[in-house]
Amino acid sequence: MAGALDGIRVIDFGQYIAGPMAGMLLADQGADVIKVDPPTGPAWDTPANAAWNRGKRSIALDLKAAGDLAAARTLIASADVLIENFRPGVMDRLGLGASALGEVHPGLVYLSLPGFAPDDPRAATRAYEGVVGAAAALYRRNRTSKVAGRPLYTAIPLASTYAAIQGAVATAMALVARERDGRGQVITVPLFDAMFGAVGYNGLTQHRPGAAAPGAGVSLTTQFECADGRWVMFHTGNGRNVQVLEAAGVGSWIAEGVLDRARLAADPALAQQFVAKAKDLFLMRTAAEWEELISAAGGECAVCRESGEWLEHPHALGSASVVTLEDPHLGRVAQPGIVARLTGTPGAIRGPRARLDADRAAVLADVASPRPVRPTPPPTAAETVLRSALDGVRVLDLCMVLAGPTCGRTLAEYGADVVKIEPPMRPPNDTFHLDVNRGKRNIVLHLGTPEGQEVFWRLVEGADVVVQNFRKGVAERLGIGYEQVRARRPEIVYASINTYGQVGPFAERPGHEQIAQAATGMQARFGGDGQPRLQNYAVNDYGTGYLGAYAVALALLHRKRTGRGQHVDAALAYTATLLQSPFMLGYEGVTRDEPRGLEVVGSGPLHRAYEASDGWFFLGARVSDLPALARLEGLQGVEAVQGEALERALEERFAHRSVAEWTAALVQAGAGAHRVLADTDELMADPWVVAHGLSLTRDHDSIGSVTTTGPAPRLSRTPVTPGRPAPPVGGDALEILREIHMEDRLPALSQGQGSM
Repeated sequence: MAGALDGIRVIDFGQYIAGPMAGMLLADQGADVIKVDPPTGPAWDTPANAAWNRGKRSIALDLKAAGDLAAARTLIASADVLIENFRPGVMDRLGLGASALGEVHPGLVYLSLPGFAPDDPRAATRAYEGVVGAAAALYRRNRTSKVAGRPLYTAIPLASTYAAIQGAVATAMALVARERDGRGQVITVPLFDAMFGAVGYNGLTQHRPGAAAPGAGVSLTTQFECADGRWVMFHTGNGRNVQVLEAAGVGSWIAEGVLDRARLAADPALAQQFVAKAKDLFLMRTAAEWEELISAAGGECAVCRESGEWLEHPHALGSASVVTLEDPHLGRVAQPGIVARLTGTPGAIRGPRARLDADRAAVLADVASPRPVRPTPPPTAAETVLRSALDGVRVLDLCMVLAGPTCGRTLAEYGADVVKIEPPMRPPNDTFHLDVNRGKRNIVLHLGTPEGQEVFWRLVEGADVVVQNFRKGVAERLGIGYEQVRARRPEIVYASINTYGQVGPFAERPGHEQIAQAATGMQARFGGDGQPRLQNYAVNDYGTGYLGAYAVALALLHRKRTGRGQHVDAALAYTATLLQSPFMLGYEGVTRDEPRGLEVVGSGPLHRAYEASDGWFFLGARVSDLPALARLEGLQGVEAVQGEALERALEERFAHRSVAEWTAALVQAGAGAHRVLADTDELMADPWVVAHGLSLTRDHDSIGSVTTTGPAPRLSRTPVTPGRPAPPVGGDALEILREIHMEDRLPALSQGQGSM
């Protein structure tokens, strides 16, 4: 029961969050990760290192010293993967850049996670988390307003985490490609670019006249205060609303029109009336009672918990979303568990983080001896000219909404032929469809009919991967669960994506993005002492899609080596736990003092947004930078001020010059600074963003021009591609049916017997 990455050696030079987290994701899947730190220890001394550096071996090297630099080169010579997240040029100056190493180590997969890309004009800017968030419109006021007001800071390190996740995906894909043709490559996933994976449909614009903007309207999908003063998140999107209303004792609302979406959309006053009635209703029971009652009726509801509560919750523990390790510095530490699950090669957390330099002797002895060479099968004729990591891989994507389809879209970006199977009874959300179904072909099948199943099973005969995001047990009831598919296609890689995972007391509960944010502490932190609040982006949906793709890539790597498929899964709750990893820690003496609420604009005087004379910018700096900052016009004397006094002094000084003046001066002085972008339209229209394919404006069949985000990872040899624009629903049915010699079924399917 080895991990999919058993036998893979990783040299992890990463610091702060992105690099160490990428190394953790690889270590959890069996890789031998050797963590290289400076002799003084990690650049950021944080308790979260207990999670990010778990399962790794430790060696301390001073890369500015000739002897240690030579040792680093020896380590790299033994490696399959190298991880670094320095600013562009740093590794090159040390002689450890991708170009230099590629010449002597052609099989190396080199993963670079800089803040801004080497060809980004901001490449030299110190990319502190808040600086990248400001550049990526993370701190906008809300989903629809374009008013540039006080930024809404989130303490969750989305840029670093998204870069780490997408970096792990790209690394697994590069290893798949290397398994096929023996060659490594260079991967670059800048933190700024990675944020477009989280922006998602919020960056989408339909340019035809009259197209609706996403996120508008009144809905019962919101937070409600309960009898005990706590809040729940209630969601109406899974088709069990009749049962929920009846269980709550308000079945009469059905006749009054609460389920008539068209009527409510046309009559906002009526919608507001139902919201008011619902507020009164939720005040009649406690939050825990509502969560249980609605869940028992098959609906979606979660208590808006604190992260500390989630760390001890029965489902978090029962599903291993949270695990406990004996850390050498902190003692027993509860922390996020493994986020990409594989049944055949489950991986394992090899142990807690090591003490600094604890493994020097063993590591140096290991790299002094030649490693056994893993036999690589000779490439086929097609693989000698491999164009993409998943060239020739066929995927059946049965997913709805965002998380599952993002997995399928990611596989398509890496070259898979993805066939999107839509249900006839639930047409996709147009905005979501245009975002997550690009690069795929589309057919509509009713899998509850013999006609739809016949086509499905014929497609399975040529498939390598099936991805579905039904609630646990639904696929089995349809007859298309993993064991049923494996019986016909033993080598299949079958991915399941849901809210709470495949094990634990909540495993069969339904849910969406909002539910995962509520259950795990995200909403409570962002809302602070008032009403819980959703993060500005669907971070769990998209993150789970990427982690599902990571699990699939690992399973395909294992299948390439062994011929065996397996069942893999990812879940919104796993992702939400990982995204909060700096705070998702439990140990004796822990202090929960991270920034929270809608009034905070950063995490301290040197990492926060400030208002200049014409707008807001974000400052990222260290205490050691203060002497340099004090030499700037208008900041004289700030090096002698500390704490709140420093914050007040900077607020007063920054107010007298423009954003452009301050950001230019601060960056020149060695700090990080960036204007706070107020909305995603501005982000998506940025010329550099457009030129680099992070914003794509293309014509779509029948609806004209549409702008969407593009993929962030850059792979030097098997590049990702966005694929064609999302096709019309069912638009590729004839082509797909012809390939399986069933084109004669199209008329019957079109009449609604198996599709529409």
